[in-house]
Amino acid sequence: MILNLDPKFAPFQNQEEIKFQSFTFSGGEPHIKIAPDFDVNRKVMITHRLNSFNDLGLLCVTVDALRRMDVKIIELFIPYFPAARQDRVMIPGEPLSVKVYADIINAMQLNKVFVFDAHSEVTPALLNNSTVIPNYTFIKEVLNRIGQNVKLISPDGGALKKIYKVSEFLGGVDVVECSKSRDVKTGKLSGFKVYNDDLEGMDCLIVDDICDGGGTFVGLAEELKKKNAGKLYLAVSHGIFNKGFEVLNCFDGIFTTNSFKDFEGESGVQVIGLDKLV
Repeated sequence: MILNLDPKFAPFQNQEEIKFQSFTFSGGEPHIKIAPDFDVNRKVMITHRLNSFNDLGLLCVTVDALRRMDVKIIELFIPYFPAARQDRVMIPGEPLSVKVYADIINAMQLNKVFVFDAHSEVTPALLNNSTVIPNYTFIKEVLNRIGQNVKLISPDGGALKKIYKVSEFLGGVDVVECSKSRDVKTGKLSGFKVYNDDLEGMDCLIVDDICDGGGTFVGLAEELKKKNAGKLYLAVSHGIFNKGFEVLNCFDGIFTTNSFKDFEGESGVQVIGLDKLV
């Protein structure tokens, strides 16, 4: 059985849904009332998009309510794991934020936790009973739309391991390695490098897990064009796009999923729903 806490997010189709009402008290506390007309002996899968601490709070009270209804097996699907990029302490005085979220979720003692395309190996290492759903089928669907004759572009060293696994899944698509430098104090990016002398007009697909502002991809696009790249495409599993799509107009196509939010009426991106991928 499925309990979709976000009414606009239903990644698992053709499942019996548990009915509920949720709201936020005037004091800011999330609350839920779950309809008791279901078999508590069946497994319950909760799905949610955790975009704020209030979303996490709603998840916490939901699990508590299910426990009090005597539900025995509770699983969770949170495609975008919050604070996954804060997976190490770079400057004294900063928190290890990903562990804070993982500890809260671990305290719920869930039977399984599913995450889509985790940012690094730190998230599943910290998260009990976790399974990472890779981005393989997402990238396969992107290639179905743009054509198979492309090179996969790894934007930095952190993405290398995952992109080679994607390449293997796709039958050995060529991978081009790239790198950049980031000032840990200011966040400023510089020193973009493409480790290929001549791309010979080949179309290129940059693959990464998250696009926030997009600075990495804009800087990389400039370098790829200097190396004689053909059309440029961007595929990110989790699209935040906090600066909009105008800053990314150097790309011939942008692809993402609905793991973080919806993009209704937005013409700058092609969205492949997780209901088609998981």
